[in-house]
Amino acid sequence: MIQNHWFINTALLSIAFIWGITFVVVQEAISTIDPFSFNFLRFGLAAVLIFLFLFFTQKEKFSFKTLFTQLKIGSFLGLLLFLGYALQTFSLLHTTPGKSGFLTGLAVALVPIISYFILRQKPTFQGMVGVVLAVLGLYLLAFSGMTGVNIGDLLALLCSFAFGLQIVYTGKFASKTSVLYLVLSQLITVAVLSGIFALIFEPTLSLNILLHPSVIGALLVTSIFATVIAYIAQTFFQKSTSPSKVALIFSMEPVFAALADYLWNATTLGTRSIFGCLLILFGMLLAEIPLLRYFSFLKIKNQKANM
Repeated sequence: MIQNHWFINTALLSIAFIWGITFVVVQEAISTIDPFSFNFLRFGLAAVLIFLFLFFTQKEKFSFKTLFTQLKIGSFLGLLLFLGYALQTFSLLHTTPGKSGFLTGLAVALVPIISYFILRQKPTFQGMVGVVLAVLGLYLLAFSGMTGVNIGDLLALLCSFAFGLQIVYTGKFASKTSVLYLVLSQLITVAVLSGIFALIFEPTLSLNILLHPSVIGALLVTSIFATVIAYIAQTFFQKSTSPSKVALIFSMEPVFAALADYLWNATTLGTRSIFGCLLILFGMLLAEIPLLRYFSFLKIKNQKANM
């Protein structure tokens, strides 16, 4: 286990950064290719890359038996991950992107609750204040008002549960299994389920769509960086930190997405959005900086000085 928490947090923040900046790339790609087909290709390609890496770098140790053993856990995590992406996709058919983004982002608030019931990890007061600030920031960043609740909102809320459970259970299983085998079995599950849903709900892919520059570019970027590297890093570093902290750090993803949208598409960031980004950042920092211990140290120091 890694003991340097600042290093761990920086690595997890880098994952949120990768996911955030690839949002504009994926958004451009799915204007050409359907979402489930894109996820099938994205996770399928990522699974192939990890399989080849395992096979050629650990040829003597590579074992299909180990892989099938990991499928018991990996398929469960993969199902949660797939549900997160699928529910988010379907929610966008019935609600606004802002509401969907906010409700999906509520995973940051759900993870401490889920962790308490599943892992028996009690959230700290400072951590919960950080979560509240992050949720408020997500609200300001995502949309300007809450209208009537519809089916899309409920799907987005279920999506946040799926992502929250995926983070918590990754934390539970990461230290007990091989990281690469666990991630590989997870990606295989997402690819297979995405392929099944693509066959049911989407038209057949054409060669013109597959060879479209935006699709090829998005697949390469998301498969290598946003999937292979990101999920291996998440699984590895969750051995050394709590799911609640992971969720709070990942709440920076929409901040990076907004900044990428601003730089890539010249989308205007209003005062409300900027304030929302700052609240999320402050919430994340508040959960990491040991203020209570610092004030306790100052109190003890003053008591000694007065003696």
